[in-house]
Amino acid sequence: MLEIHLPEFPQLETERLILRQTELSDANVIFEMRACAEVMKYIPVPLATKVSETEDYIQSLQERMENKECINWTITLKETGEMIGTIGFYRMKLQHYRTEIGYMFLPQFYGKGYASEAVLRLLDFGFSTLRFHSIEAVIYPDNIGSIRVVEKCGFVREAYFKESEFHGEQFVDVAVYSILNK
Repeated sequence: MLEIHLPEFPQLETERLILRQTELSDANVIFEMRACAEVMKYIPVPLATKVSETEDYIQSLQERMENKECINWTITLKETGEMIGTIGFYRMKLQHYRTEIGYMFLPQFYGKGYASEAVLRLLDFGFSTLRFHSIEAVIYPDNIGSIRVVEKCGFVREAYFKESEFHGEQFVDVAVYSILNK
């Protein structure tokens, strides 16, 4: 089984971004994302209605990280420190050396290359430091933007499940994309 030892939270950098630990002070921006129908269109959780819900979510992330179930980062612009999104390894399957990557951004930062920049950095960290063998992304087939991001980063579609999730009062298909540590 894969062992993960992170004595301190790993801050990661790219050319334009800093990926840092998510803190309670991020609750307002996370609420803005989780309360936005455009952002949450492809994320199968209900829209947030109160900031306290995002505070609870952040605390649950901290607990899940302590239990080695996930690792989550806040994405900020290196130049200004402005928070623009979140990214993380969710549903870590340490016994299988596999994890799922997920991310979300404020809509005003769509289409600027930030998602692929952050994903590539997380892939490098996940493979070289954490030693995952494979990383997957579970994506709704009509989420063309996210499919473009993961394909640009080297993922390939490995599965397609018909009506496998219930979201927005309907059953939706999901596609699983993955990349192997080479």
